[in-house]
Amino acid sequence: MNLVTKSVLSIALALVTLVSTAQADEFKLSNSQRIACSRGLSSGKLNTATCKSYTYVFNVKTSEYFRCQVSLSLTRDNKEVINVQTDGGCTKKPRVFDTDSNYAFDATESAPADTTSFFGSGGYSIWVADTAQQRVRGCITISSGLGSDISKCLDMTFQ
Repeated sequence: MNLVTKSVLSIALALVTLVSTAQADEFKLSNSQRIACSRGLSSGKLNTATCKSYTYVFNVKTSEYFRCQVSLSLTRDNKEVINVQTDGGCTKKPRVFDTDSNYAFDATESAPADTTSFFGSGGYSIWVADTAQQRVRGCITISSGLGSDISKCLDMTFQ
């Protein structure tokens, strides 16, 4: 190859690397990962332990986010592990803001279903701040218990 072709290929490779790095920097992991575990006894002296963990991945440019969850279930008797199952994935959620900017965020989730959960699995909240201007939005999503979640966001006012 001649020098010009090598130079063009080198520049193209550098640009592709730069673009992919910039795109990778657009996604941030929430600082509020949680894990909850439970155990139960089955007939025949089988013991089952189940753990679930979740986190949120946020696009700091578009304000779209994903809720990610992983679970592990282990069943054993008094002598050996009989079954291990895992499941998980990420679910895309809608944008918090309509326009692209530079966003910071955090998320939290209620405890697993118990007396603090009125309809099903509880809820979660997302807080998003536009770091290019003074703009903050808080969103709460709860399970309706009827098959769909209810989500509402509110823009904060500064006094």
